[in-house]
Amino acid sequence: MPRQTGATDGRTLIIACGALARELLEMVRANGLDQIDVECLPASYHNTPDLIPDAVEERVRSARDRYGHVFVGYADCGTGGRLDAVCTELGVDRLPGAHCYEFFAGSGPFSDIQEAEIGTFYLTDYLIKHFDRIVIAGLGLDRHPQLLPDYFGHYTRLLYLAQTDDPALIEKGRLAAERLGLRYEVRRTGYGELETSIVHLGDPTVADPIAGSTASPARVA
Repeated sequence: MPRQTGATDGRTLIIACGALARELLEMVRANGLDQIDVECLPASYHNTPDLIPDAVEERVRSARDRYGHVFVGYADCGTGGRLDAVCTELGVDRLPGAHCYEFFAGSGPFSDIQEAEIGTFYLTDYLIKHFDRIVIAGLGLDRHPQLLPDYFGHYTRLLYLAQTDDPALIEKGRLAAERLGLRYEVRRTGYGELETSIVHLGDPTVADPIAGSTASPARVA
């Protein structure tokens, strides 16, 4: 993509999903990427992906006179290619993959996970922390629990892709799996291709994020 030029040519803005806010800010801090700012759209768009492309476009256009480079901190995230069309039109790049589960796990390992058990429901650190609000309330299961089989009847396991080693989150994931009636597994992924992509923004000599992942084997928790 051609470099974007603007009023603050030396700075980069990441326009990201609110579900990635903690991880992105931590990576920026830990890697000393002082030239990178992060702005997040509502994490609730996780349940309403049709809102993502227009919201990203608006933020990118409004930021261009303030930043030399703008990067989109979303995968496709259920937009069915509409986000890619926006990125192409505006000349910006986005995170690799179809969704956050793929770039956390790594593209290759994620394909293996999917092929091994297609009926897998995924959670990340953020989604574990906000399970009741985003999954239960977001799908209306707090008001209509009888809909649970309609939503989750074809799933067989809940796989927690863990960015951190937090026993409290592992236990919350176990309770979420029990609530949904699914087998529970945990896979420690760290930040996966998300970290590689963000570090690459600050140092273009870092290898391309598609290069791979260091996800550890799955285990039953």
